Amino acid sequence: MVTIPITKSGAEKLKSELHRLKTVDRPWVINAIAEARAQGDLSENAEYEAAKDRQGFIEGRIQEVEGKLSAAQVIDPRTVDAAGRVVFGATVELEDEDSGDVVKYQIVGEDEADLKLGLVNISSPIARALIGKEKGDTAEVQAPGGTRRFEIVAVSYL
Repeated sequence: MVTIPITKSGAEKLKSELHRLKTVDRPWVINAIAEARAQGDLSENAEYEAAKDRQGFIEGRIQEVEGKLSAAQVIDPRTVDAAGRVVFGATVELEDEDSGDVVKYQIVGEDEADLKLGLVNISSPIARALIGKEKGDTAEVQAPGGTRRFEIVAVSYL
């Protein structure tokens, strides 16, 4: 079985979503289907069809989240001892060598990635360029606008 790396906070978010799907969304859609059935003829009942579609989506998402959690390798970045190297879960502060802009990213799993929050996917080009490097190293990233160079200013495990 293939394991999927995920941070502790990412696993907690998935567990929370699964709980909501099972305790709020699923009962709501079952009730909506029952109400639509009570209206009579199901062959031309748009509410019934919409509720059945929603139920299919919810059940599919429940299976997907359960599968991800069962295959998850939960990693708590605070317990990682990588001796200052960039690894999964590490938070990295970078300085763009051209512009001097400083950015901070945490390397996370695919389901957790959100660039607006500074969470980059482990399989993204920037994360792949950073893995294994240390403070003071330079990483070259192939971006749509060409190659960009970043100096690693700090590595932490938060």
